[in-house]
Amino acid sequence: MTGSGTAAAPVGSAYLAAEDLEQPLAEELARAGVAVSAWHGRLALSPDPPFASAWALDAWTAPQVYAVASIKTAAGLLRSQQRNWSAYAPLHHRRAALVEACLPPVRARPLRFPEPAPASHLGAWTLLDRDRMLASPSKSSPFLLGECRFEEDRAGPPSRAYLKLWEALTRLGAHPGPGDTCLDLGASPGGWTWVLASLGATVRAVDKAPLDPRIAGMPGVEPIIESAFALAPEPVDWLVCDVIAYPARVFDLMERWIAAGTAGRIVCTVKFQGATDHAAADRFSALPHGRLIHLFHNKHELTFLWTRASP
Repeated sequence: MTGSGTAAAPVGSAYLAAEDLEQPLAEELARAGVAVSAWHGRLALSPDPPFASAWALDAWTAPQVYAVASIKTAAGLLRSQQRNWSAYAPLHHRRAALVEACLPPVRARPLRFPEPAPASHLGAWTLLDRDRMLASPSKSSPFLLGECRFEEDRAGPPSRAYLKLWEALTRLGAHPGPGDTCLDLGASPGGWTWVLASLGATVRAVDKAPLDPRIAGMPGVEPIIESAFALAPEPVDWLVCDVIAYPARVFDLMERWIAAGTAGRIVCTVKFQGATDHAAADRFSALPHGRLIHLFHNKHELTFLWTRASP
């Protein structure tokens, strides 16, 4: 699945898998009836129209194949369409670098959370071989290769899980603040609680295991030793959940909260153990006002984002 294809068929869309997660993407596309004509590194090329893939780190939504006899021709074709481009170069690294050097620089500067995601229009391109280029002036992610990177905090959080919530909030385009109430399910050791409390929100942190003492002592944090599945829905501005459980059980939990109508926004990790449970993922995707995405900081898991509809 990671070899370079010929892309002999027309390309209607392309989907970039995260490292080592080509298989779940391939399975998702097959289940949706989206044909894959070839793989170019981690990029699945399809003759079909764009599909709202949960597993793609980035989706190229308007790709075209161009004959490019020279580096100058390739760069000129890209510049004639728009300014900002990101390169994906699983092959022909040197030639791709020379093309990229002829384009206006686009630097992947790490974000300083809660800085918003880049707003500049960004396209993507790759060399299928020396003389053929695939370029899409539009894509689903505002980040280079879908990689949302941050200036990391190596002192405050007790684990690296905080990066998932930083990215989810960045992708959602909203975050809690002073005066907001949050419930963190599966909180231990406290990475997500640390994020919420650092933003000034009040956090009830629920887990059968204790929080890191540094996190438990933060202003506005109330540790609760309890199972996330035992709590009845209650009014909260934000419900976040990074609990370790089978996807079907997490779905039932989220469906119960959504039906209660007590949460304003939800961020929930859907973790897969062993084979990917695509049926469970489909159930999350079908929930109104929600979306299921693969974050750059996710592993074999997806993230469910949900916002209560306005009355």
